[in-house]
Amino acid sequence: MVLYCQQRKGGRILDTRTGFLITQIKLTQRRVFQKLLQNCGVEDFNGPQGNILYVLWQKDAIPIVEIAKKTGLAKNTLTVMLDRMEKNGLIFRKPGADDRRKTFICLTQKASLLEKDYDLVSQQMNDLFFQNFSEKEVDELEKYLDRILDNLQQAEKGNQSKKEHQSRKEKSK
Repeated sequence: MVLYCQQRKGGRILDTRTGFLITQIKLTQRRVFQKLLQNCGVEDFNGPQGNILYVLWQKDAIPIVEIAKKTGLAKNTLTVMLDRMEKNGLIFRKPGADDRRKTFICLTQKASLLEKDYDLVSQQMNDLFFQNFSEKEVDELEKYLDRILDNLQQAEKGNQSKKEHQSRKEKSK
């Protein structure tokens, strides 16, 4: 798949604000979410760390690679965040029993107790997101967002495959 600098449909350039709007939503959501966490008395973690905790609340004791896949964070960014979370007593690292090179990230009791507050704040965010939306509109929006995400993930895989091919080609020279 080829990524274009401009989006074309039927030979004409489409002028859309979708990417800009998604970025603005993400930035605004992060600020509002942080404010809601503070209003709820949660100061032990920030919004991005909450994404990591959310993954661990779904399944505890998982490798960093799995957290990276589920959060979309780069491993180096994730490592820095995990270091901070470990220092704050939210997670601990446990070496693998069979392979000591493999490290599992585990929740502390402190982090486990914060899940209910996080769920409350997440519900408040959902209420804000979909205020004045019908159930049908929410379903449609989520379907469109799933399609956009799938398109981008497919493009990302295509770029990775292209980079891997170029790397193999350069090594064979």
